[in-house]
Amino acid sequence: MGKIERISGPLVVAKEMLGSSMYDVVRVGTAKLIGEIIKLEGEKAVIQVYEDTSGVRPGETVISTGKPLSVELGPGILSQIFDGVQRPLDLIKAKSGTFIKRGSEVSAVDRRKKWQFHADKKATKGTRVSEGTILGYVEETPLIKHYIMVPQGVSGKIQSIKAGKFSVEETIAVVRTARGLAKISMLQRRPVRQASKYAEKIAAEVPLITGQRIIDTLFPVAKGGTAGIPGPFGSGKTVMQQSLAKYSDANIVVYVGCGERGNEMTDVLTEFPELTDPTTGRPLMERTVLIANTSNMPVAAREASIYTGITIAEYFRDMGYNVALMADSTSRWAEAMREISTRLEEMPGEEGYPAYLPKRVAEFYERAGRVKTLGGGMGSVTVVGAVSPPGGDLSEPVSQSTLRVVKTFWALDAALASSRHFPAINWLTSYSLYTLALQKWYDDNIGEDFTANRTKAQALLQKEAELKDIVQLVGEDALPDTERALLSVGRMIRESFLRQSAFDPVDAFTSLKKQNLMLGTMLRFGDKAREAAEKGVSAENSMGLEVVKKISRMKELAEDKVDDESKKINEEIDSQFKKLIAEHGLEEEEVKA
Repeated sequence: MGKIERISGPLVVAKEMLGSSMYDVVRVGTAKLIGEIIKLEGEKAVIQVYEDTSGVRPGETVISTGKPLSVELGPGILSQIFDGVQRPLDLIKAKSGTFIKRGSEVSAVDRRKKWQFHADKKATKGTRVSEGTILGYVEETPLIKHYIMVPQGVSGKIQSIKAGKFSVEETIAVVRTARGLAKISMLQRRPVRQASKYAEKIAAEVPLITGQRIIDTLFPVAKGGTAGIPGPFGSGKTVMQQSLAKYSDANIVVYVGCGERGNEMTDVLTEFPELTDPTTGRPLMERTVLIANTSNMPVAAREASIYTGITIAEYFRDMGYNVALMADSTSRWAEAMREISTRLEEMPGEEGYPAYLPKRVAEFYERAGRVKTLGGGMGSVTVVGAVSPPGGDLSEPVSQSTLRVVKTFWALDAALASSRHFPAINWLTSYSLYTLALQKWYDDNIGEDFTANRTKAQALLQKEAELKDIVQLVGEDALPDTERALLSVGRMIRESFLRQSAFDPVDAFTSLKKQNLMLGTMLRFGDKAREAAEKGVSAENSMGLEVVKKISRMKELAEDKVDDESKKINEEIDSQFKKLIAEHGLEEEEVKA
């Protein structure tokens, strides 16, 4: 037990703290505010407090729990909405009203609720188990089986195991270890600042299918991969992450609202419980965990919320699930680090951020990955972090630190957003380093033409951008017909393929098969248009064909109809161009006559 010596906002210095350890959780003052030791200097401890320190006075007591900041893990965390230090907001509201009362202590996992535990057939008396071994499962939601694992640090032979209805703290199994008998319940605790163990990290070779055409086709991210979404205010970062949360083929979604405006988080918290999983038709919240830490909440808790989210994601990964973590936004997390660093009077780095910012950002993204779990299964954590650079300046420290470690970069463009082009991802500055690793999967599951179509489309869009620069100088009429045809096809791909409505029930999600058919059809039209241009047919005549309207409306086709309709459209492309070229030849003969 120590005493408060000095208070500086969320930072408290306590004396007489001999015996304390780094990152121990403490209770500060008579209000018993939650805090964490972040620095030790002799008998003094520097504590960051996760609640408002108003009214706290020097001389009040500080009590160390002797345990690091941890999260509670067990049946009941799905569908929950937590704050940055894993306190369920609905229970806090019921206990203290609309605003979180300081010192509120609410269990993250319900201790009273009984869950039906089904023991695994392989987990019998005498069976040798080790950390991560699955003992059984609980039907937490109709979508997710919550597997109960041997806690980390426990290994030995099962002395007893029983099925039935239990609360999370009741013993379901006893394991005889080298140190004696270990009682196992359905509740685990894991420190948030320490990455969870796994058996082996595996190459990311399977794509995270998002249903967003510009992502899946041009700039894919792998399951277990990392992606950054930098963009200025109003460019659609939050809407994009919500679309990824809803439509990606991840089993579990962990959405962390870190330091965002209250109205944005309100939209998330009110909308998510009403969303329906498009795959199963069940409520999306049945496979979602929300962590809300808005900009008006204590800044120290904002710093912790990112670690809370990634630890929960790793827990479900260890069960063998593919988890997608949406962090919105890591810039606010970095700002929290900057404020704490300033109050610690540390030497500032670039733009006032602490010198260890790149290290912290790298450590966070490195906890993503596709792994072989300790229990012998396969799981992954895919991390998608939004970055909010001031004024859209990507040269600022948080953006640059993120770019150094992520392998997929979706650059949001304010000009595209203002022109109502969504997703507002700039196809000229974005990139993905997973395309080569994912090529075999695409060849085996979609078709060998998928990679060829992507490469061809990217080259066409790059050429179109170069031609647009020339057009600004000399005008489109000065270009030859072949290049004018290329401009027209580039515009078709931009407006009918890359642009996608998040609010249209059909267009919001596009399967990879449909994406490939759409892009292949547009590229086929482009080839025919260039062939016609070489024979003297103008781009205006090519774009005036009836089939152009059908191509632009392919995104409105239902998934079960797109295969047949694409074949018909391709046949119409061939026949209409054949007729157009023939008519052009007749006109030329008439002119000569």
